[in-house]
Parts: sequence; C-alpha cells; structure tokens
Amino acid sequence: MPSYSDYLKLEELLALQQPISEGPEHDETVFIIVHQVFELWFKEMLHELDYLCTLLERHDTPRALHTLKRVLTVLKVLVAQIDVLETMTPLEFLSFRDRLESGSGLQSAQFRELEFLLGFKQSSVMERYPPGSVWRERLEKRYHDPTVWDAFLRYLHREGYAVPRELLERDVTRPVEPSAELQRLLIQIYRTNPMVTQFCERLVDLDEGLQEWRYRHVKMVERTIGEKRGTGGTTGVRYLKSTLFKPAFPDLWAIRTEL
Repeated sequence: MPSYSDYLKLEELLALQQPISEGPEHDETVFIIVHQVFELWFKEMLHELDYLCTLLERHDTPRALHTLKRVLTVLKVLVAQIDVLETMTPLEFLSFRDRLESGSGLQSAQFRELEFLLGFKQSSVMERYPPGSVWRERLEKRYHDPTVWDAFLRYLHREGYAVPRELLERDVTRPVEPSAELQRLLIQIYRTNPMVTQFCERLVDLDEGLQEWRYRHVKMVERTIGEKRGTGGTTGVRYLKSTLFKPAFPDLWAIRTEL
C-alpha cells in the first residue's frame, strides 16, 4: 500500500513551485501556487465535462445532474481563489512581473480546451501553440469535437423531442446560434418535464459561473495592473473585457422572457 505522500506524489508536487526572481520575491510563490491550482481544477473540469457528455449519451440523467453539480462546485472554488491573488498589491506583483516575459494566462491550453468544449471556438487560438505539440493536438481535437451543447441536443433528440435537424447536424466548429424553433421546444420542456428542466437550469448555472469567472478575472487584472499591456504582448484588461457577457447557451437565456 502506498503512503499518503507516495500516493499524491508530494515530493514531486511540492518541488514544482520554483520562482524565477532573484531573491526570490516573496509574492511570486503565491502567484505560482494559485495558477498551478487553477490548472489542476481546469483538468478536473475537463475530466468531468467529458464524463457528462458520456452520461448524456447513456441517458443517465440523475448521474449527469450529479456530475454537473460537481463541475459547478469546482467553478465556485476557482472563482473564490481569485481572492487569494487579490491579496497582492500592484507593487508586489510588479516586483516580479517583468520576469514573466512572454508568459501569459492566455497561453493556458486547458482553459482554451474548456472554452472549446463549451462552444467558444476560435481557430486563431491554436496558432499560439507550435504545430505538432501536445497542446496543439489537444486543441485541434477539441476544435473538431462536439460541444457540451451538442451532447445536450442529441440527448433531447433521443428523449423523443423534435430538435431541429439542422441543429443536430450543425458544424460544431461554429459558434452556437440562437434558434427560435429550439426555444419553443425548451419552453415546452420547462412546462412539462421537471427533470430535464432541472438539467437546463444547471447548464444556466454553468454559463453564469463561467461569466462570473471572467468578470472576477478582469477586475483582478484591472486592480493589479490597471490599463497596462498584459504579459505576452496582450492588450490586458481591454482584451479581457471583450470576453464578458457572452453566453455559452444563448437559447436557455432567451426563453426567460417567454416563460
């Protein structure tokens, strides 16, 4: 039986926090740890959302709801961790920021995978990763794979609902476009099927949680560096603000007015 330390590979894990500043700067350690934990949670969310799609294929609605609840709980933890980063003052971050050079959170391939899985697909994103690299190959696969929304539409179809054929056969590399016909179907579901309605509401929670993450991230960056350009040559806050308030599941928001 492995020990606690061996099972969790603690010796290797705790050796991964290696500040690059001379000194090092005290606050670089918390910056590294928080971002490494972000990446671990991104990995877990991808793991669970892939499983969610499998459960929808199996018509296992109760287990799919349970899995989605776990994803939502992880997302809340992710958002809460931004509080830790906000304990750094602008001067504390600036003490090591220049040493990040081209490093940027925009290079988080796992977060880009999450975006692709939730329908936010941009082929230009993949250009940040060298052809043939592991990350490029993972993103290319995600780009051509169906999204969570596509898995949900197929689930509704197998449940006997008349999902428009053009939605079931849509180009999954394209953004999800609102559909008046689908919205009428969703309104019917909300009025007659409590279980599927509950799942729809959890998807709305996921969408809202992702938007909350984006907003908190924008404000954290703005609070820390103001309008300065981001690391890696990005436009910083200006770019991040452009990502706000873009729903992953627009049809589920559109029906609120009609219910």
